[in-house]
Amino acid sequence: MEDSYVLQLLKPKFKDFHLCFCGFAECKPLHSYGPAARPNYILHYVMKGKGIYQVGETKYQLKEGQAFLIEPESLTFYQADKTDPWSYLWVGFGGTEAQRFVRDLGLNSRQLTCECEYGEELKEIVFEMLHHTHSTAENLYYLQGKLYQFFSVLARGIEIQQYSNDTKESIHVQEAIAYIKNYYSQKITVEDIANYLALNRSYLYTIFMNSLGISPKDFLTEFRISRGKEQLTLTNLSVEEIAVSCGYRNSLAFGKVFKQKVGITPTQYRNNNRKDARERLIRAQNELKEYKKHKTIYVGNIEKE
Repeated sequence: MEDSYVLQLLKPKFKDFHLCFCGFAECKPLHSYGPAARPNYILHYVMKGKGIYQVGETKYQLKEGQAFLIEPESLTFYQADKTDPWSYLWVGFGGTEAQRFVRDLGLNSRQLTCECEYGEELKEIVFEMLHHTHSTAENLYYLQGKLYQFFSVLARGIEIQQYSNDTKESIHVQEAIAYIKNYYSQKITVEDIANYLALNRSYLYTIFMNSLGISPKDFLTEFRISRGKEQLTLTNLSVEEIAVSCGYRNSLAFGKVFKQKVGITPTQYRNNNRKDARERLIRAQNELKEYKKHKTIYVGNIEKE
């Protein structure tokens, strides 16, 4: 579980670079998210505590002052430490120029983590974003400015930490994941993935289990369901349309697998998630008012109430 404050924007005003959502969470021990794929970029910054972030077979041990990038359609998993669970903030963003802005920070598919010493500034920016929850023109322009400010602080203080894990098995797993990301909506099977990589199916199973602890079939299913969950939450597409876009022949097949994995139907998930999001937003607005009233935040050498 986590105590979180979340702002989510469903209709971005700007096409080249825009805020999708942001938030702050204090996680309980071993609280986790995923495996899941997201449609947008997300930058998490660890304010305190520790946790792990896993992409493919690569696992990062992260702590206070470090950040990690989630790329669109990348299946990821992250979890709070058992004894020192992390608190983190996050900013989700997209747009036609989003990839270029991420590259400006020195981040890419091979470099997904960094360090930045200006965590309190980043936190203040996110909490200011969380105060502007109405979709008025004024707020949308304000949030756009805060998004640029967030990147400005990162660009000023970012330090890149290099990681490398380029075994032959690692490359095969990465290629398989890339294939799944590109073709999951086209009813592909594990046999298709193995044929594409010119690998024996049993060998593909072995390297997935050794690297990720999950079979290729389960990985593909988890990826499809995670994309379905995102679309149920963020779009008004019908369940039938979402089912087809996730590689299922119809809503019946999608619903059967979805309920097996999630425990409820797609429609129930959509209703529950949107209701919870509204309740979290109202609660966050009230708590943030109290936070700003009593919390002193230090930015550089300037003290702000």
